[in-house]
Order: sequence, then structure tokens, then C-alpha cells
Amino acid sequence: MEMVSETKVWDGLHQQFTHSSSRCQCDMRFAVFLPPQASQNNRVPVVYWLSGLTCTDENFMQKAGAFRTAAELGIAIVAPDTSPRGESVADDESYDLGQGAGFYVNATQAPWSQHFQMYDYITHELPALIEANFPVSNRKSLAGHSMGGHGALVIGLSNMSQYQSISAFSPISNPTQCPWGKKAFTAYLGANQSEWQEYDASHLLANCHLAPPILIDQGDRDTFLKEQLKPETLQSAATKSGVNITLRMQPGYDHSYYFIQTFIDEHLRFHYQYLRQ
Repeated sequence: MEMVSETKVWDGLHQQFTHSSSRCQCDMRFAVFLPPQASQNNRVPVVYWLSGLTCTDENFMQKAGAFRTAAELGIAIVAPDTSPRGESVADDESYDLGQGAGFYVNATQAPWSQHFQMYDYITHELPALIEANFPVSNRKSLAGHSMGGHGALVIGLSNMSQYQSISAFSPISNPTQCPWGKKAFTAYLGANQSEWQEYDASHLLANCHLAPPILIDQGDRDTFLKEQLKPETLQSAATKSGVNITLRMQPGYDHSYYFIQTFIDEHLRFHYQYLRQ
């Protein structure tokens, strides 16, 4: 790892690193917030934050206003980038495919399959790196926004023993049935739509009978709500399987980080009640 920057905030540290990823076969960047309680004698739990389309590790860390509550609770936050990047990494002219739009899947189709292995990177490689090099425990939770909310739900539901809780803001809840998801999955996974279902949170939730605690906030003035996000499919899936989720429609809120700022403290406290057990 190579440190890019380090800044003190709320008596903790915000640090940014690059490292060579074996799964993505390129240099990857991530940021970490270490609360003041973190030390080798006091390894703290972690919330992994997965960001949305066009974002990097910096969006959440700079805009969400999460550090005060994370410092109070003694929670570390890790924010990876949203995709592989670099001159040798495949890309597309549109914002919703390629660099900045990894969708947290393991791509199987050329030219994406060489580098776009974000599912394995988030699920295995990054947590192993974090736990080996920082004063954190193996107790972790997932949170995310939009494409990252999709990633948090899919990864959490597919690896239930690894995560204490899951939360999401404005997640892409049913990507196999929305334009963003159809475009990305066709490119990354191919035309066989049956292979897409393992990355669809609504499909996963409809076919499980046990899940970690799940909290979802969705603004009712989100311009992407009806066409892209489809939270009603997630609620229907939970009803079908009998899994309890908390889905809150927040009146007047949109898709922006102003929305995330408003409720991020509640999400951190939600995770804390399960991380501390």
C-alpha cells in the first residue's frame, strides 16, 4: 500500500491509499476513517461504504458528514473506489458503463473481465487487506448509495455470515429490470439473463428466508425512483420470503448527498447496535 493523504478529523484520521489489486489487476484506491478509539489494543468494527455511479472513494468521505458520529461510536469507515481505473482498463464514453460504473459484479465478458472483478474485490480482497493492516476487527457491515446500495444489498445477501447488518440509500433494487442494470449486465455478464439474477437484490431477497438486519431510505422526489430504483420490488420480495426489512420513504428528498447527510447518523447508529454485539 502507498498512502496518498492523511488528515485529522474529529480526533480520528482520514487516510487515502492506493494498492495493487490481484483481483482487478490494476492499482486501486480506497479511503479509511479511523476513529480515535482505534488502536492495536482496541480493534474497532468497520462499515464498508459503496458509492454510486461516477463516484470515487472521495464522494462519501467529503460530502456525507459521517465522521462525527463514527468517532463517537468508535466505528471505522472504509470507502473503496467504484471500479478499476487506469489507461489499460476498459472504459466507455457513457457515465453508466466502464470506469466509475463497476456495479460490484465479477465481469465475465471481454473487454471487461480482465479488470472488472469488483464483487470479489469488495467481498474478499479489500477486507483481508484492511484487517491485516489497520486496527479493525472482523466485525463489519455494509452500506451504500444508488449503484452502491445495489452492491451493499447483493454482497450482504450473498455473504450473510460475513456482515452484521446492511443499509442503503436509494438502491438500484431490481437491476435486471431497469435501464442502468440491463445495460451494465449485458456488457459485463452477457446476454443470458438468468446469470444476472445473482446480482439482483430483489431476486436474492425473494429466495431467502433469513437475512441480516436491513435498513433502506428512499426519497420520494428522487428523479430516478420509478425508472431505475424500483424499491417496491424489494419490498414485494421481502414480503414473499417473509424477511423483515425496514424501507422508509422520505418525503421531499432526492438522490443527492444532501439526502445522505440527513440520515447518515441514523444509519451508523443502526449498524452500531449490531456491530457491538
